[in-house]
Amino acid sequence: MGDTTSGAPEQGHVGRRTVLGGVLGAGALAALTGRANASVSGGGDDVEHGVEHGWGKVADAFRANFRNPGEVGAACSVYVGGRPVVNLWGGLADREAKRPWRRNTIVQVASTTKGATAICAHMLVQRGELDLDAPVAQYWPEFAAAGKEQIPVRWLLSHQAGLPIVDGPLTFEQACAWHPVIRALEAQKPLWQPGTEHVYHSVTFGFLVGEVVRRITGKSLGTFFAEEVAAPLGLSAWIGLPEKEERRVARIHYAAPFSLEELKAGLIAITGLDADTVTAWVNAVWAPGSVQARAGELGGALDNTSDYPSTRAWRAAEFPAANMLADARSVARMYAATVSDVDGIRLLDPPTIEKMTVVQTDKTPMHGLPPGLNLPADRSFNMSLGFWRSCPPMPLVGPGSFGHPGSGGSGGFADPGAGVGFGYVTNLWNFRPDDPRAANLVKAVRACLG
Repeated sequence: MGDTTSGAPEQGHVGRRTVLGGVLGAGALAALTGRANASVSGGGDDVEHGVEHGWGKVADAFRANFRNPGEVGAACSVYVGGRPVVNLWGGLADREAKRPWRRNTIVQVASTTKGATAICAHMLVQRGELDLDAPVAQYWPEFAAAGKEQIPVRWLLSHQAGLPIVDGPLTFEQACAWHPVIRALEAQKPLWQPGTEHVYHSVTFGFLVGEVVRRITGKSLGTFFAEEVAAPLGLSAWIGLPEKEERRVARIHYAAPFSLEELKAGLIAITGLDADTVTAWVNAVWAPGSVQARAGELGGALDNTSDYPSTRAWRAAEFPAANMLADARSVARMYAATVSDVDGIRLLDPPTIEKMTVVQTDKTPMHGLPPGLNLPADRSFNMSLGFWRSCPPMPLVGPGSFGHPGSGGSGGFADPGAGVGFGYVTNLWNFRPDDPRAANLVKAVRACLG
């Protein structure tokens, strides 16, 4: 259940690694070519857990993930009816240092962050402070420039605003400072007539939604999340990590690169689409210089040949599309609180969930596809208002499930009918579309639910 990453196919291998990118959950569609440094286990014998009776299949699947090619370190948590039934962790937080993964280890979860950001936005909708059909410019007047005056808030959440890239140039320091990115987005002209197409807004999603939240509340997205979500629920999760928490951070390791042919084969297997369709899709979306290939670069600020994800500057900044650090318990507990009371806390009510989980990307074509290419949303990008919906490539618990995957393999989701909140985090970032780790855990959850 990974997020896809952007990057152009290069010399027969999947293109440049980026923390963010993406068009399809269930593994990264475009991954690293030169960062092959992990295909070994962190050691399944090191797994520690708290598992209630009847949930042993999840523990079995978690241990199995450590077999070759295996995990380095990981954690998984499941809540049902507002109560924890699974809490698993194991392996190594840092393979080189042989530092074990502990109960309080946290790790970057990439685009799993988007789910937390969307929850914040819908909390404001629920309170009557944010109207999804109002123009963004009603809350953020400067956004109206360059023909954007009629874009409604809902198109920011559904990746239909036409703003997946920033022309730039921007530096990494400017991106970390927030406001230079906002000024750039204000001046940016949409790449298409907003509302008529969609494409994954890999990084800009967080700035667009985060700035609307900031204009309404006077708080940055990271601050709003900390005060309104993390603190009441007692989460170990941050969008903008305090320095005192650095000691808990797991080191990211990268799985081996893979060929374009392996990418296509993986997509065919998980989507059920024919080979010609998948080939045309991959060639269009990840061609050199394509919009999706540029979406993770943020106008040059994010050099995906560098190791910026391991820097203190990156972790301290707020990138509400991409840089939350959390443990699995916190991801699962957050999602559980959208569909159940968790120790007296309920973040979202059923009417809000019903409205926010209506799929939007089945109404518009994906930007950049060749004319006539049929790419159903439920086989490619089944996006509602900030959340992926359950679909054949990412079945989750059932048809009502909603959540968000993260590049490299992490993910979280909720299911209203089953009352489930699920979280999985890992420091072995595997970008293959057919990465089985989270999928195996979710399959085990379904089996335990019966």
